[in-house]
Amino acid sequence: MGIVSLSRALELAAERNLDLVEVAAGAKPPVCRIMDFGRFRYEEQKREKETRKKQKQINVKEVKLRPRIEAHDFDVKMRNAMKFLKEGDKVKATIMFRGREIVHQEIGQEILRRLAAQLDEVAVIERPARLEGRNMIMFLAPKNAT
Repeated sequence: MGIVSLSRALELAAERNLDLVEVAAGAKPPVCRIMDFGRFRYEEQKREKETRKKQKQINVKEVKLRPRIEAHDFDVKMRNAMKFLKEGDKVKATIMFRGREIVHQEIGQEILRRLAAQLDEVAVIERPARLEGRNMIMFLAPKNAT
């Protein structure tokens, strides 16, 4: 219809038993349509639902390790972390220190370094190993997500 005054647009909408719906408020002048507002709102909600459905939720999965972990147990934890990363989730690798084990933090550092090295092809270190209380924590993110 082109550029029409507000009062004229409202009259046209009333004649057709429809609503005057503002489609693009940021435009100069604002873009409006004469349509059923209920149907417009329904289609907007439908579009938003579709976009939410297409978004991938990224979860943080945790792999807990100990400073004196056996080789087989380490391999199992490493495979679990690899599976999580391939599914697109982030991995929080935690070394839990008990008692006087906290004195040997270098052992925890070495275990996390070895884990990161073995997961190098599928993961990137998002946050390096850092001691928080009695736990040493490192975050890994999937390579394709970064």
